[in-house]
Amino acid sequence: MQILVLYFSKGGNTRKLAESVAEGVNSVKGMTAVLKTAEEVTKDDFTASEGIIAGSPVYFGLMAAQLKKVFDEFVGVRKKMEGKIGAAFATSGDPSGGKETTIMSILQCLLIYGMVITGDPLSATGHYGTACVGSPDNGACENGMKLGRRVAELAKKLRE
Repeated sequence: MQILVLYFSKGGNTRKLAESVAEGVNSVKGMTAVLKTAEEVTKDDFTASEGIIAGSPVYFGLMAAQLKKVFDEFVGVRKKMEGKIGAAFATSGDPSGGKETTIMSILQCLLIYGMVITGDPLSATGHYGTACVGSPDNGACENGMKLGRRVAELAKKLRE
C-alpha cells in the first residue's frame, strides 16, 4: 500500500521535512511512500494512495497557492478519497510564523475530501502535525518520521 507525501517547497526546507515524513512511511512493513511535489502529482497518485500527508511553507498563514491548486483541481476524486488517512506538516521562516494555521488550512481540504485526519503522535509534539522553523533540524526530522510512520500504521489498520 502507498501513502502520498505531497508538498510544495520553494527554498528546500519543506522538501527536506517531506523526505523525513516519507522515511517514516517507508519504515512500516508493507507501506511505500510516494514523494511528489505539487507540480508533479497526478490524480492517479492521489486515488492509488491509502493516505495523504501534505506539506507547505507558510504563506500568509496559509498553504502555498501551488499546493492549494492541487486540492482545487483534484476535487473530482473526492469520493475516492473518503475514509483514507490525511495529515499535514509545515515550515516557516519565523517562530510565530503561522505554522499551525497553515497546517489547519491543509487539514480543512483533507476533511472536505472525506479523509480521516490525524495529527502527529504524542511522542513527537502531539499537535496538528509536524512543523519547524527554517531548515528542519534532527528533532524536526525525527518528528516528521514519526508522523509518516503514524499515518502508514493507521492506513494499514484501516485496510486490514
